[in-house]
This record gives sequence, C-alpha cells and structure tokens, in this order.
Amino acid sequence: MALAAPQGDKKPIEIVSSNSEMNADGSYSFDFESADGTKVSESGNQKQVGPKPEEIGTVSKGSYSFTTPDGVVLTVNWVADENGFQATGDHLPTPPPMPDHVVKMLADLKAAGLL
Repeated sequence: MALAAPQGDKKPIEIVSSNSEMNADGSYSFDFESADGTKVSESGNQKQVGPKPEEIGTVSKGSYSFTTPDGVVLTVNWVADENGFQATGDHLPTPPPMPDHVVKMLADLKAAGLL
C-alpha cells in the first residue's frame, strides 16, 4: 500500500534516557527522552474507584513535551482517574467561563439534592 510505504530517508530517533518501574502492588512509573527533545513521563497506581472491593482501577498521571517544526516546545500535563482523562497545556483550548446564572442554578439544584 502506498500509505504504508516508507517516507523518504527518515532515520529512527535515538532514545537518550529511559527508566521504568513496575511494582507488585500495581503501581508503576516510566519516563523517556529522545534525541529530538521529546519527553514522556507517566506514573500510576491501583485505586478503589467504586463502592465494591472488586471495583479497583488504575489512576495515572503524566506529561509529555515535544518541539514543533517551528521550534516551539509544547507540554501537556494529564491525569486519568475516576473523573476521566483531563489534559492541560498552555496551547490547548479552554472553554469559556460558565455564566453566573448557570453557576447559581447548579448550586441551587445541588442544595436541593437534585444533583
């Protein structure tokens, strides 16, 4: 297939550092850095995520950074837990603030036990 064909003379990017740890309790961490400045770091552990003892999940956090073709370093920090995946970074879009009347309505609903 043309899509799977090699793209010119691209050489593999060297990994300049790499660390990894896996523990018996299910916790882990790893990080690596490549010669092009890309950095990745992640750690996680097992956590009770529901009311039943068997409702255990992995919660993780980490970051990665890379340099764009125009030389800008972008970094993303993230958390993945019982609230889902949440990523932050100065370059990522953010929603506008919630209008005051919506904040008040949600507070009233919560106070009334409806949320």
